[in-house]
Amino acid sequence: MGGTAPAIRDGTARPTATRGRGAVVAALMLAMALAALDSTIVSTAVPQIVGDLGGFSVFSWLFSGYLLAVTVTLPVYGKLSDTFGRKPVLVAGAALFLLGSLLCATAWNMAALIAFRIVQGLGGGALQGTVQTLAADLYPLAERPRIQSRLSTVWAVSAVAGPGIGGVLAAYADWRWIFLVNLPIGAAALWLIVRHLHEPVRAPAAPARIDWAGALAVFACGGVLLTALVQGGVAWAWLSAPSLALFGTGLVLIGVVVWVERRAAEPIIPGWVWRRRTIAAVNLALGALGLLMVAPAVFLPTYAQSVLGLAPVAAGFVLSVWTLSWPVSAALSQHVYRRIGFRDTAMLGIGSATLILLAFPFLPFPGRAWQPALLMLLLGGALGLFQLPLIVGVQSTVGWAERGTTTASVLFCRQTGQTIGASVFGAVANSVLAARLGGVGDLDSVTRALDAGTAPEATRRAIADAVHAVYLGAAGAAALAFLALLVLAPRRFPVLTE
Repeated sequence: MGGTAPAIRDGTARPTATRGRGAVVAALMLAMALAALDSTIVSTAVPQIVGDLGGFSVFSWLFSGYLLAVTVTLPVYGKLSDTFGRKPVLVAGAALFLLGSLLCATAWNMAALIAFRIVQGLGGGALQGTVQTLAADLYPLAERPRIQSRLSTVWAVSAVAGPGIGGVLAAYADWRWIFLVNLPIGAAALWLIVRHLHEPVRAPAAPARIDWAGALAVFACGGVLLTALVQGGVAWAWLSAPSLALFGTGLVLIGVVVWVERRAAEPIIPGWVWRRRTIAAVNLALGALGLLMVAPAVFLPTYAQSVLGLAPVAAGFVLSVWTLSWPVSAALSQHVYRRIGFRDTAMLGIGSATLILLAFPFLPFPGRAWQPALLMLLLGGALGLFQLPLIVGVQSTVGWAERGTTTASVLFCRQTGQTIGASVFGAVANSVLAARLGGVGDLDSVTRALDAGTAPEATRRAIADAVHAVYLGAAGAAALAFLALLVLAPRRFPVLTE
């Protein structure tokens, strides 16, 4: 993407030059790696961080604060990239992310570190949404699976490698290097973007009107509701006063968002995102994907260590095998959707995922490590066949001027699904454990007892039952995604001619 390109006049087509495109793709992959690493890299360094800064009672906000900031800013950045272009949004987001990283490395107590993690998340939202949007801008429809599969590979490898890298840095250097290591990587990505990304000149138009009231309402509403979901059942009971107050406030803010956005000239979340069948169906389907991904990502390592008796490294391998099959399946999915279409390919993938998730509760107790590993390998292949055709397909139904908003809405729904899944499936696992063990303890306390070698086999069976229940719930989420596509999505996506 370099040189001079014609001006955009109708907002539906965007000429693309190929000179310098490789450098831009390298920058996008680096930016994606940063966003993926920082969602997981802190987890294994928590003991060192708490030992240095204190604040054990609130350390979970190191993750929650980052997640909240990323999720609630996605729609805002999507609209801004459609209004002002991808480059300024990506540059500003990368700079904010690097500033947050530097501040995290200088944190003097837990409150400061949490605040600086939120700053990181505010930049991370721009990285996630704009990188995916630029990938569609750079490549025509026939070539998009290649770049999207590369980004999927980077995300998967970085997310899985994050805990290991964080543990090594915390053990052999200092936990502050977890954040400092972002600076050279991010600086390289930022330089490549500034140097090589040249967007076409847009035709003169009326001055852009930014819906700041809508952005603030979306941010407040998302922050309140996601806080209620993240902290409910953890920091306070679901039916406690704080939980009810947050959910009540969230419902009021939903009404405020609808009221503000319906009156805005250029709304942050335009109504067409949900009025168009294709986009609405993909949003719901990928929201369900975020929900079901919680089952393996959060609960499988516990199952592998507590039930199968594996060491942490081996348990991590059982989970990580889906990162092998997911990108390969995603890259090959183009050969399928070119024959049967985006919708039917995605339905084939999510239908297979439903059967694989349903098979997990039938694994023998205690079983062998290769059994869940095989299921994860198959699940990665199924989900690669599901996710990438939907992202490529929905991006191909809109023009340049709507692609950022569309992509952000898809990612927002997936992130929200993950947040809901963590809360719902955590409650499911704890309720099953309470029923099996007579109301004694939750999943965290029981697994700590297992690590100490003080729990009997009955407890291991209870954990297996709890994880099996979570996988059944994940299968239900996969079935909902299948139904959303079957009922709402057109059989042939209305792809725009390029």
